[in-house]
Amino acid sequence: MLQPYHTKGRLEAGCDEAGRGCLAGPVFAAAVILPPDYDNPRLNDSKKLDESARDALRREIEADALAWRVARCSVEEIDRYNIFQSSYRAMHRAIDALAVRPDFLLIDGKFFVPYAGIDHLCVIKGDGKYQSIAAAGILAKTHRDAYLLDLHQKYPQFGWNTNRGYPTKAHRAAIEQHGATVHHRRSFTLLPGGKQYRLFQ
Repeated sequence: MLQPYHTKGRLEAGCDEAGRGCLAGPVFAAAVILPPDYDNPRLNDSKKLDESARDALRREIEADALAWRVARCSVEEIDRYNIFQSSYRAMHRAIDALAVRPDFLLIDGKFFVPYAGIDHLCVIKGDGKYQSIAAAGILAKTHRDAYLLDLHQKYPQFGWNTNRGYPTKAHRAAIEQHGATVHHRRSFTLLPGGKQYRLFQ
């Protein structure tokens, strides 16, 4: 069972990201404030749920949350600032956009760039410990998956409908064959062994 909060009586927002390790597409982040008495036994780390379960939970979370927002950092920003800074920027954007200002932030992972005026706690594997972080992980993941599915319609040769931009062997083989698109992260190692890639035509 995931914990409903860290400190009772405080308005806490859970934050998580999706797409940090991908070769293509933006990094997405979500911030979610759940009701203090919220209890959804199906909530879990998004990586432990199948796609249909995540999609169903997305609808429930968006309907039930006191406030939620999803934000992203573009491929251009990732290449300029690096993926870690871009992940934190996306989290900050999601927090900025919340309709309700939280008193405290629960962050999935080891590190975070402090958000001005709101204290935070970094929780390793927090999406398996707190409902709000798990909810944020599900929203970030499902919104990013939907974005990559849309991109797949234009670039079907890269298999983003299945790999979602992650570095599978098939994805890298497609980059080697077809070249890198504007949606690929040029600051990442797109091809192993120092191989050069060409730009997608």
